[in-house]
Amino acid sequence: MKSRFGIALIFFLFCFLPFTESWAQRNKRQEPPQPTPRSNNQRLASSYTSKSKKAIKYYEDAFSFFLRRQYGQALELLEYCLKKDPAFSEAHLQAAKIYEALSEPARAAYHYKKVVKQQKRNPRFVEAPYQLAQIYFQQGNYNDAREQASSAIETPQAAPVIREEARSLLANIDFAEEAIQHPVDFQPQRVEGELHQFPLQYFPVLTVNQQTMIFTGRRGITPQYDEDIYVSEKDQQGNWQAPELLSENINTMRNEGTCAVSADGRTLIFTACEGRKGYGSCDLFVSYKKGNIWSVPKNLGVEVNSSAWESQPTLSADGNTLYFVSDRKGGLGKMDIYRTQRQPQGEWTKAQNVGKSINTPRDEVSPFIHVNGQTLYFASNGRPGFGGYDLYVTEETNGQWGEPKNLGYPINTYEDQASLFITADGQDAYYSNEEKRQGQYVRSEIYTFAIPAEIQVQKRSNYVFGKVYHALTKEPLGASVELVDLRQQQPLSAVTSDPVNGEYLMVLTEGSEYALYVNKENFLFKSLAFNYLTPAETYVQDPIEIDIYLDPVEKGRETVLNNVFFDTDKYSIKEKSEPELNKIAAFLQENSTISVSINGHSDNVGSDSYNQTLSTQRAKAVYDYLVEAGVPAERLAFRGYGADEPIADNDTAEGRQKNRRIAFEIL
Repeated sequence: MKSRFGIALIFFLFCFLPFTESWAQRNKRQEPPQPTPRSNNQRLASSYTSKSKKAIKYYEDAFSFFLRRQYGQALELLEYCLKKDPAFSEAHLQAAKIYEALSEPARAAYHYKKVVKQQKRNPRFVEAPYQLAQIYFQQGNYNDAREQASSAIETPQAAPVIREEARSLLANIDFAEEAIQHPVDFQPQRVEGELHQFPLQYFPVLTVNQQTMIFTGRRGITPQYDEDIYVSEKDQQGNWQAPELLSENINTMRNEGTCAVSADGRTLIFTACEGRKGYGSCDLFVSYKKGNIWSVPKNLGVEVNSSAWESQPTLSADGNTLYFVSDRKGGLGKMDIYRTQRQPQGEWTKAQNVGKSINTPRDEVSPFIHVNGQTLYFASNGRPGFGGYDLYVTEETNGQWGEPKNLGYPINTYEDQASLFITADGQDAYYSNEEKRQGQYVRSEIYTFAIPAEIQVQKRSNYVFGKVYHALTKEPLGASVELVDLRQQQPLSAVTSDPVNGEYLMVLTEGSEYALYVNKENFLFKSLAFNYLTPAETYVQDPIEIDIYLDPVEKGRETVLNNVFFDTDKYSIKEKSEPELNKIAAFLQENSTISVSINGHSDNVGSDSYNQTLSTQRAKAVYDYLVEAGVPAERLAFRGYGADEPIADNDTAEGRQKNRRIAFEIL
């Protein structure tokens, strides 16, 4: 039996149900245990469907074990109870509930069918047709599910809550049958290479360049094999190499798994449920990579973790926004999705429930935030679907999440689906494909498929990457890298370049214009410009590699202001230039002992006098803005150079654009 995106793996971390007696032990018993006397607060025998006193005593003792979650003993007593009276409906109902708790739907259905047959349209037992309808629905048996749900609704004096749940189930059946008639294109393929080295590997996440994959692996299928976090890299031919343990700082003799990684692969958040100091049954921990070394993991703290269960993290591209799942008190359902943000000093804000637009009174699990920061994929069993957990996608616009959309059939089926990773361009997904035999996972492999166009992300992402160097010594620098949306005039994300090797990576999402600032104390900041307003059909998906050289704050050093804009032949500053101009003002306030000259330059189109005048006027416009922003005029000068100092070829449009520039120079 194959199951895709199996939700059971979500609970693989230490979620094995304890039993006081194993099935093997129970089956070895030859004689039934003697039932204990009925307590005063249990039901009178006359109120049961059975008249057998011994059967009733077995049933009541079984009920006591059931309340204590001692399911093995309870089933043993119910077995003897039903031998005494096979028509004892309460006993069948109790056995069905236990088998559901043990995730054995076939056995549960057997007992529910007995109750339905014995107590047709009896309001006392209306739970049986409704629960049987649920089992049929989760098995994809929509016809029988509809019949039983309708029976529950039509049962006289049925509890209103059962009727309402049955109507909801009928709506789900309608949705599933309609969606199956309009399948989406779904052609999954096993990820090739040397990736699959274990019986079980699951929850894959990738860096934005798709060169590194991190996932959870188990070297055996039984509980004595612990979970560890592994990493695989692509070779020069694009093949996945054999995975290795991620780091001794992260993996221990205990369990570590279900992780998230930032786009640059340098921030990792993972789940640990024992062996580390924590607050609840499972907590989230963070580790940072410098060079090739992962730091000792740190608990995210009481603002994120609680005395309950936290797991299934997913990180924004810059590693500063975290989504995760918790079953803490005060949520909208048993398991809800929460969000927290990392502050400049590294602390995390108090986690907040993402709200009713995503979370339902049931369960939402395995969130994945796309690198565009606007598209969220997740699984839920509380929305119209095919049965069990389905995958959904929602887009955030102006701080509000849109109505989640079911990913459709056959991506979703009556089986449980969860745990997708979507590439930056929104075209491909990765997930774990699992194989079960007799209810137990025996194999889990990582698969990929092309996302159908109708459910792809609305805004795709690209990225710029490279290294930051000292311009004079050529040594790598650890610098802050900030991305600002010029149209919205607000910061979007911030990362730091690796202090060991200088590497940086910043995600760019289509739909706006961006300024990228690289800053380090005692250095001139660098300004880069990216126009991603390009129409979708001509969107360039190739990553951009730019090494950045920072000049120290010394006399004669100059930096170009690539995000100061003017209309053609005009010198009035465009509004989207304000983030850059404010950046200059802040830099001068932080470096209060220096003076600068604002230098204007032009291309060679037009007369020399015209270019000289226009470049001077533009330099003065920037000068005036800075004075108005509070920079003392005595620390500023301005000058126009016309076309005298080109930095590119004036024979091309691209070269002329580079030559039309504003720069500031340390005096």
